[in-house]
Amino acid sequence: METSQLIIVPQISSVPGHQALAGRMQRWLAQRGVVEALPSTCGVRGNRMANAIAPSARQVVEHPDRLPFGQPVNGLEVVDKRCIYTPTRNFLKEAGCPECRREVGEPLFESLEDWWPGITDNFSCPECGHEDDINGFLFLQPCGFSNLGFIFNGWGETAFTQAFLDAFGERLGFKVRQVRTDG
Repeated sequence: METSQLIIVPQISSVPGHQALAGRMQRWLAQRGVVEALPSTCGVRGNRMANAIAPSARQVVEHPDRLPFGQPVNGLEVVDKRCIYTPTRNFLKEAGCPECRREVGEPLFESLEDWWPGITDNFSCPECGHEDDINGFLFLQPCGFSNLGFIFNGWGETAFTQAFLDAFGERLGFKVRQVRTDG
């Protein structure tokens, strides 16, 4: 069963202490009433355990009427290993260098063979030599590359408010990007 997802991804490949940080963020979201504190079978991965949507989720999204209240899949799942987060349909694989502004999508996405196993966090622009964490490059469509991701299952029909994303990033200690997948 595919479901739409709204994913929050830190804009850093290797988040230090990512597993402990994931637990702190889950507790923070539960304390704010965005998700339930105790997991239930409302996820999609593995044993399907996730933190179900809670009433205050309405306060952190652009379109609260589109949230999956009452749906069997509606929970937060945390990924604590390296993962690539992109739109699932019609992803264009286009990226640009923040330094020279040239298109570097093809070589950047080819470099993921070294990024995925953790050989490197960085990518070097083949045009000008600028090197940065892969998340520092410019992407036409929102995507993220990190060892930490927060997947809100069934939430893909809405978007987080900028105020919530700012608060989430501040609490996390890193800038974040939201990525939406289609169901």
